Amino acid sequence: MLENVRLSIQGIWSHKMRSFLTMLGIIIGIAAIISIVSTIKGTNEQIKQNLVGSGNNTVEVKLYQNDWEYEPTYNGLPQGVPVVSKDTMDSILDVEGVADASLYLARNYADGIYYNNTSFNGGKIYGIDSQYFSTCGYRIQKGRSFIPADYKDFHKVAIVDADAANSLFTGSDPIGKTIEIQGEPFVVVGTCEKANSFKPVINSIDDYNNYMASSSSGILFIPDAAWPIVYNYDEPQNLIIRATSTDEMSNAGRNCADLLNGFVTSSDVKYKASDLLEQAKNLQDLSAATNQQLIWIASISLLVGGIGVMNIMLVSVTERTREIGLKKAIGARKQRILAQFLTEAAVLTSLGGIIGVVVGIIMAQVISKISQTPSAISLPAILFSVVFSMAIGILFGLLPSIKAANLNPIDALRHE
Repeated sequence: MLENVRLSIQGIWSHKMRSFLTMLGIIIGIAAIISIVSTIKGTNEQIKQNLVGSGNNTVEVKLYQNDWEYEPTYNGLPQGVPVVSKDTMDSILDVEGVADASLYLARNYADGIYYNNTSFNGGKIYGIDSQYFSTCGYRIQKGRSFIPADYKDFHKVAIVDADAANSLFTGSDPIGKTIEIQGEPFVVVGTCEKANSFKPVINSIDDYNNYMASSSSGILFIPDAAWPIVYNYDEPQNLIIRATSTDEMSNAGRNCADLLNGFVTSSDVKYKASDLLEQAKNLQDLSAATNQQLIWIASISLLVGGIGVMNIMLVSVTERTREIGLKKAIGARKQRILAQFLTEAAVLTSLGGIIGVVVGIIMAQVISKISQTPSAISLPAILFSVVFSMAIGILFGLLPSIKAANLNPIDALRHE
């Protein structure tokens, strides 16, 4: 076997230009496939990163009425949905894949919030428990966080994020200022921000629509104990969990929703987990469906390359007819001749495959720079490409090898 490989390399080297032109179809096909697969993988990772975010692994479990998020502002208190108890929260924390959990109340389109004559239009207001900031990865930027006394004594205090601070206070220091929420005065005691800031990569208007639709004028936080002062008593909460890993998000969210729904008696109002990984998968599948067609088109060049290999191997058999006859005359068997030419075809296409992989990686990086799209090298695709190119050599080299093995030694020696 090693002797066949040595002879194959020697034969390829002695006809460098012819061998390179023969490998060109394989090189182009493999390079095209590697660059396309790398771009697909990079795009898929970007989609996943844009949706999941900076790695907090949080999943929201909210109330839905049929397929729409339940809005207490318009629909009032839902019937048959109890407030989540402490025992239920303990059960949620025991769910596999849940690292932390928090309950919160929300108005996604807050109104009736003012600072002097400035209204908080397009913003959100959350009533949160003491675990919310740690679960969601928030940190206090300035001022203080909520303290136990705020919950125990129903203090009317608030914390704002950077967007809410800019919307309400237009650049001035919000700490100590009083805002009105539904006519009730709340004192701002702190500002907060995400511990791991993250902004999605926006390359097109579609990306903007996919990833920025949920953006708002900011979020204003108050203790959940103070929520009934401005909104409903005994309003059922939403849940947010932090999964132990990104891969656990879907299962953990689904299991927590099922647990909460075990206490819900309403037929049309249920808890549902926002499965960001499923959204990412749907977008990835949509992207992959188009790119798979490109892969099939690129594979045509591999077929052309394989035909080129078969052609040049037939030429090689013709050129070496006397050599084949001489080997048979001194006792070489058909299997030996067959193995020699098959090895030469496999080595030829394998070298083309390796060169194609290198060219494909370079092409992927160039495409990434020019089009501003991410790329990620796929090791399985590289290994598959090299093995596939070798298989092409064996497949298309089979006919010339059989022809060489079946030559009559007498006729071969007499060949001019």
